[in-house]
Amino acid sequence: MKGTLRLKMLALLLTLCAVFVGAASGQNGNAESPVREKSARRGESRGGVRSVTIPVTVKRDAQRDRSEAFQQLSLTVLEDGEMQEILSARGPDRAPLALAVLIQDDLVPPAANEIEPLAAFIKKMPEGSRVMVGYMRAGSLQVRQKFTTDLTRAAQSLRIPVGSQSVAPFSPYEQVYQALKRFESLPTGTRRAALVVSDGLDISRGLDSSTPTQLIDLRRAINEAQRRGVAVYTIYSPTNLTNNNRGGLVGNAQSALNYLAGETGGKAFFQGLSAPVSFNPFLEELTLTLDRQFALTYLSTHTKKGFHKLDVQTAQDDVEITHPAGAYKK
Repeated sequence: MKGTLRLKMLALLLTLCAVFVGAASGQNGNAESPVREKSARRGESRGGVRSVTIPVTVKRDAQRDRSEAFQQLSLTVLEDGEMQEILSARGPDRAPLALAVLIQDDLVPPAANEIEPLAAFIKKMPEGSRVMVGYMRAGSLQVRQKFTTDLTRAAQSLRIPVGSQSVAPFSPYEQVYQALKRFESLPTGTRRAALVVSDGLDISRGLDSSTPTQLIDLRRAINEAQRRGVAVYTIYSPTNLTNNNRGGLVGNAQSALNYLAGETGGKAFFQGLSAPVSFNPFLEELTLTLDRQFALTYLSTHTKKGFHKLDVQTAQDDVEITHPAGAYKK
């Protein structure tokens, strides 16, 4: 009898324990199946922080391929001097490139010879890339081709610039700004870049000697590029106003193009103060550069609107890292 009573008491205790454990599981979740937290998407706010994606270009020993070079790096992202958590880094093998090709429509006639090299450059882009083609001219941006993965179609949308001062935009940077807004329609995780072929001269407030930092439209374009994670690459090509350095305007114009590229993680291509003999060397270098570009996503702890200074570092001595000067939050 005593043995039977003990068995009944033990069974009752086990039943009560099971009830309490079940209740605790219902409140705290199943410990054997932890919930996996999804990585924040681009610009998504999460608990007072938000994800930010920036273009980062890594240049290392030429004998190493781009994937190996990046995977072996230990990167650190500092935003406003504070370390941020890196969520992901997607290279050409994981993230297609979205490229906006923007051409100023009043370039001098020799620029017509560069349309064929530009078309060849577009056609050779990796499969899955998206390309938009637009012409910067008076009034508004003329979009010849919206973002498309049909590279042949994008290449065929190129045309010879009009070459007349009558179609000259007062500020090419206003047109760049308008083009950058079109990246909003693209899916997250894409690598983003823009190629701007222009003389870089802003006459919206007269032919003065304003420094790049004083050009309002240029600053807006930079802010938009930093907000969208777009690296801007520029090729200087003269117009009637800047041809043969008329009026000594080329220096300031090229400085503005260089400032646009440097602030967004891109690069400016020049050949002295005159028109380049050919775009081919620039396009070849750009192809190699884009092949080393990564879309780096980090978790930002700064939620205030406006500019936030960026610094991407590595302990490796043989590595050159190019990135935007900052991230702009709206």
